[in-house]
Amino acid sequence: MSNINPNLDPEHFRDSLASVSSEGKRNWIYPKKVSGKFYKWRTYLSWVLLAILFAGPFIQVGGRPYMLFNIFERKFIIFGAAFWPQDTHLLIFLLLIFFVFIILFTAVFGRIFCGWACPQTLFLEMVFRKIEYAIEGDANQQRKLNDMPWNSEKIWKKGLKMTIFVVISLLISHLVMAYLIGVDQVMEIISQPPSAHMSGFIGLMAFTGIFLFVFSWFREQACIVVCPYGRLQGVLLDANSINVTYDHVRGEPRGPIRKNKIEEEPKGDCIDCGLCVQVCPTGIDIRNGEQMECVNCTACIDVCDEVMVKVDRPEGLIRYASDNSVMHRTQKLITTRVKVYSAMLVILMGAFIALIATREDLAATVTRFRGMTYQARDTGQISNLYEVSFINKTFDAQQVALVAENDKYSVEVVGDQNWTLDGQAKFDGRFFLVKDQKDMQVNQEDVTLLLMQNGEVIDRISTSFVGPVFSNK
Repeated sequence: MSNINPNLDPEHFRDSLASVSSEGKRNWIYPKKVSGKFYKWRTYLSWVLLAILFAGPFIQVGGRPYMLFNIFERKFIIFGAAFWPQDTHLLIFLLLIFFVFIILFTAVFGRIFCGWACPQTLFLEMVFRKIEYAIEGDANQQRKLNDMPWNSEKIWKKGLKMTIFVVISLLISHLVMAYLIGVDQVMEIISQPPSAHMSGFIGLMAFTGIFLFVFSWFREQACIVVCPYGRLQGVLLDANSINVTYDHVRGEPRGPIRKNKIEEEPKGDCIDCGLCVQVCPTGIDIRNGEQMECVNCTACIDVCDEVMVKVDRPEGLIRYASDNSVMHRTQKLITTRVKVYSAMLVILMGAFIALIATREDLAATVTRFRGMTYQARDTGQISNLYEVSFINKTFDAQQVALVAENDKYSVEVVGDQNWTLDGQAKFDGRFFLVKDQKDMQVNQEDVTLLLMQNGEVIDRISTSFVGPVFSNK
C-alpha cells in the first residue's frame, strides 16, 4: 500500500500537503523501512552525533561546563567561553555567523543538515522510528495494527512502545535541562523530592510532554509546518544547489516493465514502482521535483538504487544533484551568490574574533539609586547613593574598586569595604559619592569613575551627581 494521497492531483501537488487529507484531517504517514548505503552512513553518523549531544553537558574544562545555555540567569558558556548580558553584541555576532553559515551551506548543499544532523531527524528516524519498527513491524504491519480493534496484541504493543517513548522523552528532557541549568542542578532536582524544586520538576515534566508529543504524534509536521528552515528553501536554493534530485531526463517517460511485450515508444529508467514515495518520511513524491517538505534524508535514493540494480539499470536515478547537472550535465558550485555569502561570513568571523580579543574580563554598571536625589550632611557635604553591578567574566577571583577621577569626589562603600568577585560571578553593591557643597557650581555634574581590577584601571564609567548649588548668602 502506497503513501500516495489518492486525493492529491499530481499536477497540483504543491497546493496540498501529503500529510493532510482533502478534508483537512491528518493523513498519517507510514514510511516503509529502508536500507542501503546512505541509510547506514546516516545511522553511523547519528550514533556519533547523539553521543556528542548526550555527553555535552558532562564535558567540563577546569571544573566548568564546556557548553551551557542558562537563559534563566542570562549566562551562556559556549566552547568554554562565558557570555553575559553585557556581551549581547557578541552573541548577536555569533548568531549572525551561524545564520550566514547555514545560508551558505544551504545554497551549496541544500537541506542536507535536516536529513543528516538535525536533532529532530536524529531522534525521530534513528531512535523512535527504529523502536516502532522493532515493536510494530514495517509500514503495512503498522497500518494493520492501527486499524484492528483493541485486543491483547494491540494493547501490549502500543503500551510497550509508549512506555519506551516516555522513558526516552524523560532522558531527552533531562538532557535539555542539563544544557540550560547545568548537570549539577539537574542532579540536585532528581535526587530530592519534587516539592524541594517544584519549578525544576515542572520544567522537566513539561519538556517530557513536549518531546513525547513531537516524536510520537506530531512527527514530520515539525519539519513541514513549524520549522522555518524548510520555508526558507525557496529563497536559499537555486539551480546550482545540490539536493536529493530525481533525474527526470533519464527517468521519463516512466512506466512499469512488462515482460514479453514490445513497447510502442521508448520509456525512461523509472519503472513507476512508487517505492520512493513509500519510504519518504514526509510522504512526498520526489519525482515531482524540488519540494519544501523534502528533508534530504536519502531514503528514496537507497530504495531506488536497489530497484535499479534489480532491473539491471544504472544506479543514481535519484541522487544528490543540482537542477543544472540534471538538465545540462554541468555542475557549478562556486557561484556569485556563494562568493558573496562567503565574503560576508569571513567579515563577520573577523569582526567576532576582534571583539573577543578586545573583550573586557570585568564589566560594571553604575546607576543612581532609584527614588533618591541627594543627601545634605551636617559636615557641609553632599552625597548621592548609587548601585553598582559587577560581572566577572573570568574564571578566577578578582578584587575590584571604584575611584573618582576628580579628587573633589570621594567614594564611600556601603557594607563590606572589599569588593571581591568570585570567578564567573555577579555582584551587586552600593556606594556613596561625596562632595563638599561649596564645590557645587551647578545642580547636576558629570562624574567619571575609574574601575579598578586588582589595582589597575581597566575602564572609565560615566554617571551624574546632583545637589544644590552653593550660595554664600
